[in-house]
Amino acid sequence: MHFSDEKILHYSHLIVNAIYFDDLVDYDDEEAVRKEVKKVMSDFFGMDEKIDAFVKNKIRSLKRKVQPAGREWEVLYQKYFEEEMKKRGLM
Repeated sequence: MHFSDEKILHYSHLIVNAIYFDDLVDYDDEEAVRKEVKKVMSDFFGMDEKIDAFVKNKIRSLKRKVQPAGREWEVLYQKYFEEEMKKRGLM
């Protein structure tokens, strides 16, 4: 899943505001907190893209050729994607 920088910035504002207004944390430097939330979100979504590329390459490298967008390809993609997410502690 890919989010634009603008979308990530928007969500980082929502998260920082929600944490503050729910009295979970008081910030000394709200902008620094917002930047850190944005960085974490960007890293997370970047990881998703890396796993996507890894899984697609893994399917392409199989001895038997699997047709892209076919049912078998979809099943393998989902299986390998979930396995990789679990390996990386993201699931």
